[in-house]
Amino acid sequence: MPSAAPSRLILASASPRRKELLASLGVAFEVVPAEVTEHEAPDADPREMVRHNAALKADWVAARHPDATVIGADTTVFIDRTVLNKPRDPAEARAMLRLLRGRTHTVFTGLAIRRQRDGLRLDQGVASEVTFKAFDDATLELYLSRVHTLDKAGGYAIQEQGDLIVAGFTGSLTNIVGLPLEEMKQLLTRAGQTR
Repeated sequence: MPSAAPSRLILASASPRRKELLASLGVAFEVVPAEVTEHEAPDADPREMVRHNAALKADWVAARHPDATVIGADTTVFIDRTVLNKPRDPAEARAMLRLLRGRTHTVFTGLAIRRQRDGLRLDQGVASEVTFKAFDDATLELYLSRVHTLDKAGGYAIQEQGDLIVAGFTGSLTNIVGLPLEEMKQLLTRAGQTR
């Protein structure tokens, strides 16, 4: 008996980086951003927070597209027992980069896959570590002038001008960008979306 064809795949995120990364897996998908209020307390447990937000996004879109397989994802930066989400303004981005410079922080991503039709629920958390160079204020200002930092957790993007501020990383690079592809591939296979 032939296996059922994969259902529609929806990415519940407006992030251009997640869209690019998912496209690199060669799967066809649509983008339907979830209209939810994410939990973003600075003192939250980062693992729980990203899992909660990823599930929130996936559940919201899945409820409106019950036949589709929906991917939710959420990424944050964690240092000094504090969660760094997207900066509110350039001053906050500057403060975040000052806090991170010369130190190592953790990037957490939560992944959630939902399909209402058959009750599919898959969740996974991924962590990577990034070490920043001990850059000076001139380099910080140069980075801020070249990169739009307000839509990025921690106020930076490793894939944009990263050589200015990043000394190195361990773990998944695509996790740091916002969608860990190795884990994503495994989840899509479990969901019957890839052969």
